[in-house]
Amino acid sequence: VQLQASGGGLVQAGGSLRLSCAASGIGFSYHAMGWFRQAPGKEREFVAAISRGGDSTYYTDSVKGRFTISRDNAKNTVYLQMNSLKPEDTAVYYCTADRRYSDYGDHKYYGDSAIDYWGQGTLVTVSS
Repeated sequence: VQLQASGGGLVQAGGSLRLSCAASGIGFSYHAMGWFRQAPGKEREFVAAISRGGDSTYYTDSVKGRFTISRDNAKNTVYLQMNSLKPEDTAVYYCTADRRYSDYGDHKYYGDSAIDYWGQGTLVTVSS
């Protein structure tokens, strides 16, 4: 299984970035997809998740209204559009896949082991 995230970089506060994650080695349309992030010195936290068919999404409160998760099952790719970026969004962002959408809600109880697959991260730096 490979989850290859890209699109990170340096951006000024208020700017936008779009992260992409190309998946291989899994039945993409049979997996919910999600994004997590880890800021320096902090624990990894959930950011957003999308159901297998893309009809359901949910977000952590701090990114609601600014970030949008989407997917293209024909391209085996999930996206995270990030607008109105803030310095506190600075983190390494990780793409994930899971056979059960509900596992993203379980992460806060069970930690990273709740999620089936993790990709390598991509760094997002937001300057003030």
